[in-house]
Amino acid sequence: MELYLKPTKAIDSDNEAIIKKAKELTSHSHSDRDKAVALFYFVRDSIYYNPYMISTFFEDFIASTTLARGKGYCVQKAVLLAALARAAGIPSRLVFAKIKNHRLPQEFFAKTGINVLLSHGYTQLYLNEKWVNVSPTFNKELCENIGVPVVEFDGINDAMHPPYDLSGNPYIEYIEKYEPQADLPFEWIRNRVLPVWGEKRSWSTSEDSKGHRMPSGYIFE
Repeated sequence: MELYLKPTKAIDSDNEAIIKKAKELTSHSHSDRDKAVALFYFVRDSIYYNPYMISTFFEDFIASTTLARGKGYCVQKAVLLAALARAAGIPSRLVFAKIKNHRLPQEFFAKTGINVLLSHGYTQLYLNEKWVNVSPTFNKELCENIGVPVVEFDGINDAMHPPYDLSGNPYIEYIEKYEPQADLPFEWIRNRVLPVWGEKRSWSTSEDSKGHRMPSGYIFE
């Protein structure tokens, strides 16, 4: 378990801001389970999901950077949860999967031409002598607005995106899951993002996207 408690450049659990936030969020927790639940809900709801935060630059994936920005996409949020967990003494690691999002916004599909995501990321936490899968990707407000189930976590069972939405229509389909990682496999992620987006930084606002040319030739305006 020592490997999954160590800080890394991306999972910077030794960062002052990460340590402070982890202590703040778990100050009233009486067990690792309580701590894990508190950390999960913070990342799920206080770090807003933004798919355009996807990036081909390592700096955009550092946990303390995502914490400071207050927004991120699935991988960035998974890295942040892993860092907060390690700072709180809970072993953590990252897991990646190829998924199909049947509810992907049409705007996103039009710009990328895909609804199969090659490197969806989530977190595993070691609780009660077992690894538990948790996906803090979509904040509650977003889920309620688009009519999909909100992922809830009790500190015991897996908390993952379900296969169907609230109307019974297909939602998240896990096509392939990959081996858990103790650290962020940045080059692996970059090699999957680059063909779709080209060289890209995280876009905090729509202004940041202006002038970006997709490999397909699409230009953000």
